[in-house]
Amino acid sequence: MSECFSLAFGIGTQNSAGNWIEVYYPQPMLNPDSALIDVVSEQLGYSEGNQAISFSTSQCAALASALKQAGFAEASALIEQMASSTRPLVATVLATDEAPVSTPEAYLKLHLLSHRLVKPHGVVLAGIFPLLPNVAWTNHGAIDVNELPQRQLAARLQGQSLVVNSVDKFPSMTDYVAPSGIRIADTARVRLGAYVGEGTTVMHEGFINFNAGTAGTSMVEGRISAGVFVGKGSDLGGGCSTMGTLSGGGNIVISVGEGCLIGANAGIGIPLGDRCTVEAGLYITAGIKVTLLDDADNLVEILKARDLANQSDLLFRRNSQTGAIECKTNKSAIQLNDMLHAHN
Repeated sequence: MSECFSLAFGIGTQNSAGNWIEVYYPQPMLNPDSALIDVVSEQLGYSEGNQAISFSTSQCAALASALKQAGFAEASALIEQMASSTRPLVATVLATDEAPVSTPEAYLKLHLLSHRLVKPHGVVLAGIFPLLPNVAWTNHGAIDVNELPQRQLAARLQGQSLVVNSVDKFPSMTDYVAPSGIRIADTARVRLGAYVGEGTTVMHEGFINFNAGTAGTSMVEGRISAGVFVGKGSDLGGGCSTMGTLSGGGNIVISVGEGCLIGANAGIGIPLGDRCTVEAGLYITAGIKVTLLDDADNLVEILKARDLANQSDLLFRRNSQTGAIECKTNKSAIQLNDMLHAHN
């Protein structure tokens, strides 16, 4: 068997029509050993390409034994545990990193991000939205939205309470994986598919979308939109925002370099280099006019913010008297409070 991009064994949920609505992969693998793929091929009938293969609990014993004999003890132990599952099982093989074509494939790619096996923009997610059905995420697990009324009635008739936490395409990341060394005050605000680097703290109003996140040691009290990646040591103040590309933001990939500070209620529509600061309340969009100043606060030129994209050591501020947006060299790069992240 040739090289494979990813493999995972999952436990999922199907609706009454037998369609997948979500899949949990406890141990997704990136670039698995070709011998492991050979076992899957022999035991589950995998042939080639990207494929989600349903298998039964009765097949677990033979699969676990074959994996153990091939030297894959960890995978074997997982399959042995899966033999007791009351939910459908699936083995998803991604021979190549192509756009997903099934719900199990889409969920595997989201897992790869949240398990920190790939970084944002490190995996193809084109066409993922139609593959993620709207799901009622409840204390009884994932429920197809169309089947929710009947499930609510059934719960009431049994004297139970069915609590709907959200109705969305994306579940909470921590319902699937809680990466090491992080703190999240409100787990509903970090979606599966977020990459949350070690040392990151996400406060109650912080939000991290899928295919976005932090490299680590960041305090997130604002919004990290889809596609945005924040470098180490950068902090996002309360209520601030980073412009994504899903809602008319264009094709510019927004990112934040290392050691940056985006002040409270501020925002960016351009990528920042390292050690940049955006004053509280100031939203920098790509086309906004910026007055560039030298160290003595003398005018150098007036240009559009996009012309400063990815440049380091910049301070963006608004002149309190004229209202003009100004930019000058940031001589006092922020120093992250290490105590905030020391106990993650």
